[in-house]
Amino acid sequence: QVQLVESGGGLVQAGGSLRLSCAVSGRTRSSLTMGWFRQAPGKEREYVAAISTSGGNTNYADSVKGRFTISRDNAKNTMSLQMDSLKPEDTAVYYCAADYQKTIATMNYPVGMDYWGKGTLVTVSS
Repeated sequence: QVQLVESGGGLVQAGGSLRLSCAVSGRTRSSLTMGWFRQAPGKEREYVAAISTSGGNTNYADSVKGRFTISRDNAKNTMSLQMDSLKPEDTAVYYCAADYQKTIATMNYPVGMDYWGKGTLVTVSS
């Protein structure tokens, strides 16, 4: 079993930055493709970014490309999301996700995801 715990959310002004972290515990952590999703109030959960098992490949939603950076440290069992130039529309609960079978090309489909964290709230004020 794998557990995912997010941290780093909070309140920030538009144009500011936040860094989210996801701590991974459990078995075979390094073989997981990992990613971030977010869900704003009244909206469906949407894909943000994904990273391959080695960390060598990444993928981003168009809405965050050039502003967010996903990374992972398999030695420390963590994944991070550096969020810069934040906008009010980035306000959401951010979820860490992990899957043994998905690739970064298919990680954008939340259905069937093996593991989810409980989320961390990011609020961007205008």
